[in-house]
Order: sequence, then C-alpha cells, then structure tokens
Amino acid sequence: MKRWRDRLHELRQTGQADGLHAIVAVRGGKTLLEYYGAGEDFAWGDSQGVVEFGPETLHDLRSVTKSVTVLLYGIALGEGLVPPPTEPLLPRFPQYPDLAADPQRARLTVEHALTMSLGLEWCEDLPYNSPGNAEIAMELAPDRYRYILERPILEPPGVRWTYCGGATALLGRLIADGTGLSLPQYGQDVLFAPLGIGRFEWMAGSDGVASAASGLRLAPHDFARIGELVLAGGVWDGQRIVPADWVRTMLQPRLPTNWAGQYGYQWYVESIAEHLVVAAMGNGGQRLYILPELDLTVAITAGNYDDPDQWRAPLAVLKQVILPAAA
Repeated sequence: MKRWRDRLHELRQTGQADGLHAIVAVRGGKTLLEYYGAGEDFAWGDSQGVVEFGPETLHDLRSVTKSVTVLLYGIALGEGLVPPPTEPLLPRFPQYPDLAADPQRARLTVEHALTMSLGLEWCEDLPYNSPGNAEIAMELAPDRYRYILERPILEPPGVRWTYCGGATALLGRLIADGTGLSLPQYGQDVLFAPLGIGRFEWMAGSDGVASAASGLRLAPHDFARIGELVLAGGVWDGQRIVPADWVRTMLQPRLPTNWAGQYGYQWYVESIAEHLVVAAMGNGGQRLYILPELDLTVAITAGNYDDPDQWRAPLAVLKQVILPAAA
C-alpha cells in the first residue's frame, strides 16, 4: 500500500491539492499524520506574503470560527448566561423596539440564528472583499446588529437554511452580553485554556468587536484539538468543558444545506465515502472533519480564498490520503 506521503505527493503533482497549507490528523489521541507546506496567506483581506507553515503557525480559520462560537454558546448556556434556543431573539436586543414591534420579526428565536434559518435577505456569494457581500456590508454598517435584524423578510423563520454570518454575529453578541466578556476573553477562560491552547488570535472589526463568524486564528494541532473535544462529547483530559447534551443537540441534523449535507447548530453533518462526517468549514479550504466511526479528527488549512473550487483540495485529501491511512 502506498504511504500517505506518496498519495499526497501525487495529489499535489496532479493539482488536486493546490493551495494546501497544513494537515493534522489525530486518531485515538495520537497524531496519525501531519504535513506543512508553503504559500501565500491572508489575515482576512491582508496578505501575509508567502508563509512557510509549521506546527506553531497561526492560520485563519474563517468560518470555522462559527462552529467554535457555538461551542462557547453551549458552555455559556450551561452556566445559565445565555438564552436557550427556544427563547425569542428580539427581546435580547431591546435597543431596537421598532423591529421588535414587527410581528413577523417577533417570531425569530435563538434557534433560528443557530440554524441560519432567520428567513431574512442575506447573500454571501460575492467575494469577501466586496461591500456587496452581506457579511462585509454588516462589518461596514454603523450598527451591525440593526443591519442584520432589519434585513427584508423573505419567508417565515425556520423554513430554509441560508448561509448567514449575521446569524453567528447575533450569537456572539448574546455571549458577550451574557458573560460580560468579549469572545476572545470568554473563549480563553472556558475553552482555549482548558484545552491547553496558549496562542490564538481573534480578529475584530473596525468597531473593536471580535468577529463571531470568521475571526479566529489557530495553529494546526490546536485546530485539531477543537475536533477532538467534539469527538469526545465535550470532555478533554477528563475535564468536562462543553455540556454533553449541548454537543448532542449541536450536531443533530436539522435543515438541508444547498448541497447534500445537513446543518445542525453551526456545524455540518454529511456522509463522505460512506462515513458519517461532522464538519466545520471556512473560506479558502479550512476544514475540520470529525469521523466518529473511525475515532478520527482531521484539521486542514489552505489558501484558496474565494475560489469556487476551494472545496476540492480538502475533500481530496480526506478521501485519498487520510481515509486510506486510517484503514
């Protein structure tokens, strides 16, 4: 059987793994394989130049941040600091009484934000350097939360999944309000420090608010630790970090996505090569794959930002390199 390095080399030679920056695969708590490459990287839209990646190199996780944010939400919920999913959303934003007075918007619950089914107009199909992209427009707005909550209503909430960074921003605000801490501060206290993650960055917008939807930067092994935590049902090194019932609830498929996968609470659930896969995904090819049947976690970073084919490299790595190595 070919070694995984040979299979990866073939993928790269045939252009199937272009833009790949790093891979860390962990099985049963032990590193199955790891790889570091080189290439141009960005922190949001700012080029970092050509980077030689290594175990300590922080990397943009982009929308994987959403999945981490909902882990923090579950921890805060277990502490009684944020509202449960069934609670109405608008009363948590009393600064917008005009929006709360709209009976259609009054139907919004926290769960509609968790499942990205707010039923509001939102489009992130344009590149993330375009003000026409709804997430960028949100960042440029004088009040990001009003911008989200006053979007035109397209359909009743809970009907359809529509990719929406604004939904995650609302969750981030609920966490900050409930805990009295910023997302980086709360994350450090209840998630990163307990996981032994000593270095991370959480980028913020011009208003100083850390982006719940896309701002987190982690090193590869620390990225993989997030997946190991989820795989273990919220326990790390014998310590309960995330409530077990939240992990189960978070990963329950609820709505179909625009492709074959299902969406839970800010996590994807799908079948790849006949394996159940729980995944967190970010622009450029950032992937955290969790395969419970194989006791396997795979963290992949890449630099194919805004590329419509950005999904190809991490999927090829999983199917043609990782799964054969784990067989």
